[in-house]
Amino acid sequence: MTETAEETSTGVLQDSMSGLALAAAAANVVMQLARLPIGHGVANSTVDSGRLDKHPIKRTRTTLTYLAVALLGTEDERKKLRQEVNRAHRQVRAKEPVAYNAFDPELQLWVAACLYQGVEIIHRTLYGEPSPEEVAELYRAGARLGTTLQVKEEMWPEDREAFEKYWQDGLSKIEMDDLTRGYLRDLTELRFAHTPVRQLFAPTNRFLTIGFLPQRFRDELGYHWTARDQRRFDRVTRVMARTNRVLPRPAREFPFNLYLRDFRRRVRKGRPIV
Repeated sequence: MTETAEETSTGVLQDSMSGLALAAAAANVVMQLARLPIGHGVANSTVDSGRLDKHPIKRTRTTLTYLAVALLGTEDERKKLRQEVNRAHRQVRAKEPVAYNAFDPELQLWVAACLYQGVEIIHRTLYGEPSPEEVAELYRAGARLGTTLQVKEEMWPEDREAFEKYWQDGLSKIEMDDLTRGYLRDLTELRFAHTPVRQLFAPTNRFLTIGFLPQRFRDELGYHWTARDQRRFDRVTRVMARTNRVLPRPAREFPFNLYLRDFRRRVRKGRPIV
């Protein structure tokens, strides 16, 4: 497997892979699971090893590894990761009460679209509005978030304008019921975490998660967001941007750089990836 011969990332993409993106991680999960089949597929999953609420450290590692390899890895590395993800996804399917199949390319396209939205949101938060050239570069790379799953390249919207139409149409399809809303509110408020962790981090996680969500998702989740909340959130994100600018690159890219190296080490040693 080639690790360094193929360059797959340049400035704007690599800059967007900042560890401060983790502040928006839970919001992105909410966005992905806001489609009812996906929400039910995850909330009702019997594959405990992949559940965020039961194995948060392992699930976080696999998700961040996926992002790092899909966006910064080589084509050979993405192929290897796709094989491992497929192996795990074979176990994730259900017929009732809501049909779900983790191999459904249409649903995977929605997941990839949410991940890409997250990349743009973080870039705007940390660096301001990207130039048209930067958006084009980010968007080209964003296709890999889908094609490293089951999404065929031709399914990815042709350009950023087509993507926006897909996204707006997708917003009209989001739906939560008591099961998925409860699962996602538990995630937002860290109710699955041990008491000391929950008491220490839940208020911040709740605030950041709601803050990074578009209003349509806040409404579906049942949270209120005031103008005062928005002003506070804007102050927090300004501090994030200033902090990001002064961090040396290795620190700024942590933990994505760590997980990319860990992936390569696991491949060399034949250890499980997912």
